[in-house]
Amino acid sequence: MATALIGTLFVLVMVCVAVRANKRLQVEGRLPMQWLLPDEVVLSASRPAALAFVPGLAFLSFAGLTVLSIYTRPRPGQEGLLIPAMVAIGFLFLGAQIFHLWMVKRTLRRKGS
Repeated sequence: MATALIGTLFVLVMVCVAVRANKRLQVEGRLPMQWLLPDEVVLSASRPAALAFVPGLAFLSFAGLTVLSIYTRPRPGQEGLLIPAMVAIGFLFLGAQIFHLWMVKRTLRRKGS
C-alpha cells in the first residue's frame, strides 16, 4: 500500500503544478507539446490537454506499477528496492513536467506572447 500512497502523492503534486501553470497561461489557447532541435514547434495541443498530459500519464503509470507490486513478487535481493524505485519514478515524472513547462515558457517568450 505504500506504493499507492507514493503514487498518489506525486500525482497530487503534479496536478497542483498543472493547475498553477494553467492560471499563469490562461491567455494561451494552445501550448506546444513537441519541438524539433532549432526550437520549431511540431505539435501543439489545447491548454487543458497539454497541461493534463504528464500528470495523466503519471497516474496511469503509478496505477499499473501499484497493481504489479501487489500481484508480483520481487526477485531475491530486490525486496527493498520497490519504494526507492517508485520515488525515483515520481521525481522523473515531476522533472519531465517541469521541463515541459520550462520549454513552453521559453517558446512563448520567443514567440512574443
